[in-house]
Amino acid sequence: MNFTEPRLCTISVTTGMLENGDGHYRKSYRDLDGLYADRAAFESILADRADDIAYEVTSYTPGGKTSDMILGVTRMAPGKVGREYFLTRGHIHANGDRPEIYQTLSGRGIMQMESPDGEVRLVEMGPQQVCYVPPFWIHRSVNIGDEDLVMFFSYPADSGQDYSIIARSGGMRVRIMDDGKGGWVAEDNTAWRNRSPEDVRAILENAGVAA
Repeated sequence: MNFTEPRLCTISVTTGMLENGDGHYRKSYRDLDGLYADRAAFESILADRADDIAYEVTSYTPGGKTSDMILGVTRMAPGKVGREYFLTRGHIHANGDRPEIYQTLSGRGIMQMESPDGEVRLVEMGPQQVCYVPPFWIHRSVNIGDEDLVMFFSYPADSGQDYSIIARSGGMRVRIMDDGKGGWVAEDNTAWRNRSPEDVRAILENAGVAA
């Protein structure tokens, strides 16, 4: 029997990148159009920084089976659009019963999570803290600090990502905003709309779970 060879990867906290991986993608501010509440503030960013890197991901994928674990590092710049902190697009796993772990290597962030039926969980994370994102939770990272947020992640290789679930609901249920006192506050997203029972059932049934 041929066994998969071990792989050693090095994380550079300075650059926020996984070395000796095999995957790398970047998202510019232009790619994040439509995610933020303050349209005028976002247009101002686009005018000066449209093609700058908002965040980038480097990763290693050993295979495509459930037993294969993708691992990687996300580096996200600090900043705000109006009062809203910079964030990643976010997703639910296409195979919804797959979990994910995140470890903050440097910076301060929030793991923003939302169940298919609209429950919200917000986990604030600092260096060397690990967040377990259970199956079926939509999730995204938010940078609430004043330096790059660098996070290690790992999840089953056959998880897949569904990014459109957030757009179909008008975003996530809350927005992470500057509270004006050096911290953050979660405010209702007035554009958010709950998913239908049919949408929730489809997510569960796709994973072979009865609604």
